[in-house]
Amino acid sequence: MTAFRFCKPSEMSRANFLEAFGDIYEHSPWVAETVFEQGIGPQDDQIENLHQRMAAALEGADFQAQLDLINAHPDLAGRAAINGELTEASTKEQSGAGIDQCTPEEFDKFTTYNDRYKAKFNFPFIMAVKGANRHQILAAFETRLNNDRDTEFETAINEINKIAFLRLWDL
Repeated sequence: MTAFRFCKPSEMSRANFLEAFGDIYEHSPWVAETVFEQGIGPQDDQIENLHQRMAAALEGADFQAQLDLINAHPDLAGRAAINGELTEASTKEQSGAGIDQCTPEEFDKFTTYNDRYKAKFNFPFIMAVKGANRHQILAAFETRLNNDRDTEFETAINEINKIAFLRLWDL
């Protein structure tokens, strides 16, 4: 288990906890609120434990709350990225994967895949891109476009939990 370096969640007030962890799940502070309301103890000073509790809060939420969280995520290489409207974490994640260095042809592919994916599944493509590059992401698009909606919904939730873990780790 790995302790947070700069904070102890077990010693935080509700306001400080939500300030620190409210954006771990993209524009969805309800995940952190749910965990805080269940009680925070010394075990939550460990990244892995707090992540497990946050992931359980997401997985235990109703379908609409999960779908809303999925839809809170921006398209990879989408308009929000171009317009500088991403959260700081999303900006770092996408640029770390080299998405900001796409050739015009790659950018067109991202746009086409984003559009096809949303048309098929009615939510954006979600992938934890930290450690991946734009070529791997495009290949994942190609593969996952062949999945059914239930598989992709479950994959999106799993990828969101991976993103959350990486964001907690960065704290």
